[in-house]
Amino acid sequence: VQLQASGGGLVQAGGSLRLSCADSELNISQNIMGWFRQAPGQEREFVAAITWTGVRTYYGDSVKGLFTISRDTDKNIMYLQMNTLKSDDTATYYCARHNSGDIFTAGSYLYWGQGTLVTVSS
Repeated sequence: VQLQASGGGLVQAGGSLRLSCADSELNISQNIMGWFRQAPGQEREFVAAITWTGVRTYYGDSVKGLFTISRDTDKNIMYLQMNTLKSDDTATYYCARHNSGDIFTAGSYLYWGQGTLVTVSS
């Protein structure tokens, strides 16, 4: 299993970015997929998650109404549209495939991408 995150970069506060996460294998087990982020010196934080069908989505409190998670099951790609970015959103963003347990907890995800860095300048 290989998850490849991309789309990070430098953006000014108030701007937008869209992250992508490509899954090298068909999501046969139809797992929930999620995004986490980690700023230097901080713990990995839940950002958003989405079910296989995309019908149900979940968001961390700090990104509700600002970020939107989606997925294209035909292309096996998950997206994170990030709007109205703030300096607090600066972090490395990771995509992951859920295994079991609490979807808001990083330990419940088994496979992880390499991360893509998002830097928001004020």
